[in-house]
Amino acid sequence: SGFEYRWADASGKPVRVSAPEYVDYVLSWIEAQIDDPSIFPVNETEPFPDNFEQAYVRDMFKRMFRVFAIIYHRHFEKIQEIDATAHLNTCFKHFVFYSLCFKLLEDQETQVMKAHVQKFQEEYEKDD
Repeated sequence: SGFEYRWADASGKPVRVSAPEYVDYVLSWIEAQIDDPSIFPVNETEPFPDNFEQAYVRDMFKRMFRVFAIIYHRHFEKIQEIDATAHLNTCFKHFVFYSLCFKLLEDQETQVMKAHVQKFQEEYEKDD
């Protein structure tokens, strides 16, 4: 596939993982972040951490972008077979629009899917 995926093990050392392992790690990690009330407060009177966007949201978006890239690059034929292309594209479009609105992804992080992102970016800027 030409891509290498790494995830930090329990000691913090990056280890090579397969694409399916990476997706599982990302989704489990995001779920743990969302379930952590010190990151995502459950009461509206509790503040979010001072570094919320930088320390958590940007990492979540960067890693979720990679999950979308894996799906598009490795599983798009299957997505087409099950007639789910419109669903995937809609999810990705909303993801891109949200990341553009709040400037959550750097350009270098999206290069692997530059054409897809650029199409949605042009649409976003036209509607803005």
